[in-house]
Amino acid sequence: MKEICYEDYPLWIVLITNSIAFSIYAAGAFVLYQIGWIWLVLYMLYIIGLEIRLLGKSCVNCYYYGKVCAFGKGKISCLLFKKGSTKKFAEGKITLKDIAPDFLVSLIPIIAGIILLVIDFNWLLFSMVLIVTVFTFLGNGLVRGFLACKYCKQREIGCPAEQLFNKDRT
Repeated sequence: MKEICYEDYPLWIVLITNSIAFSIYAAGAFVLYQIGWIWLVLYMLYIIGLEIRLLGKSCVNCYYYGKVCAFGKGKISCLLFKKGSTKKFAEGKITLKDIAPDFLVSLIPIIAGIILLVIDFNWLLFSMVLIVTVFTFLGNGLVRGFLACKYCKQREIGCPAEQLFNKDRT
């Protein structure tokens, strides 16, 4: 039986997916701020750069360009960038190397947090490291598996991330 696909995702899904992402960003920022404000600024600039890269390179070619995708980025992308080709998106290939910069958003604060906790343990810092870790691995997996990818029209058309992470289905 074929899953339904949303033309525009419900607002509640967009709110949940972005809550997970912003929680990771905020907890990671808190961790890096413990090292110094310059690390916080560099981390935030890195996140902004990744988001702009996503909007300008992937979202412009996605079926949801100009629509409400699970992350709300289709609507944002159309405000900033010219539409690309859905065919280009579907035919694209990504590898773990391509998404490594995205993993660093979580990996950097996790490693920094562990080092800081070894030097001087405190519960607030531990909580922030735990939030980054749990939301990155469990939260993102649940969001993508049950709310985003499951109902995605682009997945039906062709999605490189689907091909990378769900090799058994391709």
